[in-house]
Amino acid sequence: MIVAGIEEAGRGPVIGPLVMAIASIHHKDEFKLKALGVKDSKMLTPLQRDRLFNEIKDLCEYKIIKINPEEIDKAVESDESNLNWLEADKSAILINKVKPDKVTLDCPSTNLKAYKQYVLKKLKYKPKIVVEHKADEKYTIVAAASILAKVTRDNEIKKLKAKHGVNFGSGYPSDPLTIEFTRENFDKYPFFRKSWDTWQKAKRLGGQKKLGEF
Repeated sequence: MIVAGIEEAGRGPVIGPLVMAIASIHHKDEFKLKALGVKDSKMLTPLQRDRLFNEIKDLCEYKIIKINPEEIDKAVESDESNLNWLEADKSAILINKVKPDKVTLDCPSTNLKAYKQYVLKKLKYKPKIVVEHKADEKYTIVAAASILAKVTRDNEIKKLKAKHGVNFGSGYPSDPLTIEFTRENFDKYPFFRKSWDTWQKAKRLGGQKKLGEF
């Protein structure tokens, strides 16, 4: 049986892409991932993630999707979709490409049943689907996908900083450097998620307010 896991990285940032990854492996070989030290990417250092990234790619079949800010904004601002359904749509694409027998999804929605049914309707075949919260903490194959997504997202952020010659911090709205950068540069770069509160506030204030007033 081929088992797979799907996870994302970069759901919350105001800057850069959302990355989704699927990793799959024969269930008899899943222990090899655990033996390597694969676990939820948040529990690993950047160096550990980088090492495991290549080892996971050697052991697993995988696919990675990068969702740009424009597509994220379109989903968030749509009457028919939202960020959860966008993730579900991309999950279905990943599953259809890899075609595992069983796939576990880390679910962003509070309604696990509705999310599962939505994904199933998008599939071209009928695998077993497990939909859970915090699946990356419970299942090694989902943790593997989380590492693929996280390292890819971090690399994309490094590329954006190098390409534009800027430092916007982590890109997360909780980061003071990101807040200040957004306030001062909201209309200068193409990598912002314009449907995010942080960007909307920056636009309303027109870059005039101090950080403490933001």
